[in-house]
Amino acid sequence: MNENNSFLVKNLGAIIGIIIGLILACTRLYRVVIVIMAVAGGAYLGKYIQYNKEEAKDKMKKFIDKL
Repeated sequence: MNENNSFLVKNLGAIIGIIIGLILACTRLYRVVIVIMAVAGGAYLGKYIQYNKEEAKDKMKKFIDKL
């Protein structure tokens, strides 16, 4: 019994993640999660570019030159 408890304590985060993943997959809520992640990523990218304009310009120029 003690071995089972230590297994659950060590892997509780993974078990909860699996359960949440299954719920999202079964209810097709993963689409909403993907949209939220895309919006948050776009907001982060926009904020980064706003505060680091010169650095972003240099990185974009180097990237275009590689192409």
